[in-house]
Amino acid sequence: MSAEQIAALRLLHDGDDVAIALRDVAAGEELPVGGRSVRVAVDVPRGHKVAVRPRAVGESLGKYGHVIGTATAPIAPGDHVHSHNLEFSAHAATSAAEAGSSRPWSPPALPERRTFRGIRRGDGRVATRNHIAIVASVNCSATVVRAIADRVERAGILPDTVDGVLPLAHDLGCGMAPTGDGMDILRRTILGYADHPNVGGVLAIGLGCEVNQMEQLFAEFETGPNKPARDLPMVRMTIQGTGGTRATIEAGIAAIEQMLPQVADVTREDVPVSELVLGLNCGGSDGWSGITANPALGYASDLIVAQGGTSVLAETPEIYGAEDLLVVRAKNPEVAQDLLDVIAWWEKYTETTGASMDNNPSPGNKEGGITTILEKSLGAVAKGGHAPLAAVYRYAEKIGTRGFGFMDTPGYDPVSVTGLVAGGANLICFTTGRGSALGSRPAPTLKVATNSDLFRRMTDDMDIDAGEMVEHDVSIEEKGLEIYHALLDLASGRKSASEELGYGLEEFIPWHIGAVM
Repeated sequence: MSAEQIAALRLLHDGDDVAIALRDVAAGEELPVGGRSVRVAVDVPRGHKVAVRPRAVGESLGKYGHVIGTATAPIAPGDHVHSHNLEFSAHAATSAAEAGSSRPWSPPALPERRTFRGIRRGDGRVATRNHIAIVASVNCSATVVRAIADRVERAGILPDTVDGVLPLAHDLGCGMAPTGDGMDILRRTILGYADHPNVGGVLAIGLGCEVNQMEQLFAEFETGPNKPARDLPMVRMTIQGTGGTRATIEAGIAAIEQMLPQVADVTREDVPVSELVLGLNCGGSDGWSGITANPALGYASDLIVAQGGTSVLAETPEIYGAEDLLVVRAKNPEVAQDLLDVIAWWEKYTETTGASMDNNPSPGNKEGGITTILEKSLGAVAKGGHAPLAAVYRYAEKIGTRGFGFMDTPGYDPVSVTGLVAGGANLICFTTGRGSALGSRPAPTLKVATNSDLFRRMTDDMDIDAGEMVEHDVSIEEKGLEIYHALLDLASGRKSASEELGYGLEEFIPWHIGAVM
């Protein structure tokens, strides 16, 4: 379908005040939309909004059937609606009492393919990859961790059944309070990676004098109730205790060589889709995100949940203003209130730091047609499909309830994905309209482009072209099924575009909360 044949404007909801430009439209064009026609006042880029109703200063504007902001200038039909005449506004509060008030969920018809080739661990969980993780307890051991991983990878000693050696280096672990949210999050994140089903062996390295002491970090992991229920080879050491940097690098390499036969002793087998734990994320969103990639991913998510699998939405700042869509899907008031408590924490957090929840849309988001966080959130929530909300998790908390869930994370992509992986996601699906460069390990990432222009420009980085939903009239169901099959291929060992490019080594970024001391 040529650009000239693409319908120019799309109204997403009958009562909306704006339509989306599906192609670049020129000033003076008379275009049909929603049973009427509008004459476009100025050139409007693809993905941006065109007014279909007049709005006075101070009146709200709707998109997706929800308020996305307030007019700051008179708006006439055909006007370009964006930052120059639309601003963020407060949105109506919702209540936990509304839990379960949405229309009953009708799961989609299941496809014939309902298994993938996974690695069954001793504790029953299923892995999609098999890595050795080298964990740094503190930034001071980051150089050693990276050096060991690099030496082992270059030595060519890894058998085909081991997907790589993953250095988990970060900038935390000292200069922070020994107790409290910051340390709790760091330790929960590190241990979540160490105990991830996609990790077959662990080497932990500290400096020796850091606040995040190795004994405290791994105390419950090695002997307490959180001890892994499988035979996970694990070695830990400190640079000071081992004799310095060179000695620790050599000792680390020897430790990996010793655990390698056990780590490599795995085989893939057919396992049901119910063993998938899919993390849902987006970045570099544009005006097409909410009508192409995100709803298509939502359909794929529903297919997985309908088979007893798990999918988890994240990025709390990017559901702000659309949380009511999740509250009404909550399975009970307790889950709904848990989500509202998370929202309230963020409102207080941003207020105390002098920020606003509307600071989230980036310059790239706005260039792509998104004006306010309310608008961005309404499109982002579509990634979660329509299944009931079964659980709400704090950052990096173990994902333990089957079905659709939500994890409290920042909107910053690598920090958000780090939380999902630490929680146990064995796959990530990431949608982007601007072209975010991101991947993740040990859980691989499938990248979905919201528009075909991006897919053509960054073919090496993208796995799926959701722009076909506009350019070739592909349905949500068709594209969602394509994503679903691509996820099963990925879970079965096929490499994603981001894996082929080597992404995932720099994206381990735990959420930092608290003072640097």
